[in-house]
Amino acid sequence: MICRTLCVFAFCALAGGCSTQPPDLDVSSQKLTTAGTYRVALQAPAQTPAINQMHAWKVTLTTPDGTPVRAATFKVDGGMPQHGHGLPTQPRVTRELEPGTYLLEGMKFSMTGWWELKLAIDGAAGADKVIFNTVVESARK
Repeated sequence: MICRTLCVFAFCALAGGCSTQPPDLDVSSQKLTTAGTYRVALQAPAQTPAINQMHAWKVTLTTPDGTPVRAATFKVDGGMPQHGHGLPTQPRVTRELEPGTYLLEGMKFSMTGWWELKLAIDGAAGADKVIFNTVVESARK
């Protein structure tokens, strides 16, 4: 186990550090889902949350032409690809705030770096998925 940990550490050091995200990382907050079924916008809290602080995001779900998608369900997953671990909490979409806008609660980042947020969506037009990337560079204390 110690040898494995040292090998991972050595690889990260040689690769330029595990906390450095790829230079072409897409950090856009609006995307089409993988199959193009939906357009999704992810809105972070207005104030950057502190590390290890719970916070909520908004998810706006529309058809590609902009019509709000009501009564959709979501499964939330994610983590830090370079560290090989998932999210420290189990965030979930708890309610629809207005047509096509949903509240994603239970978000928390346990450290700075590159995080993925994966949404599996099931709506009137069928199931699809999307992955958002975010980089937590520093957070207030």
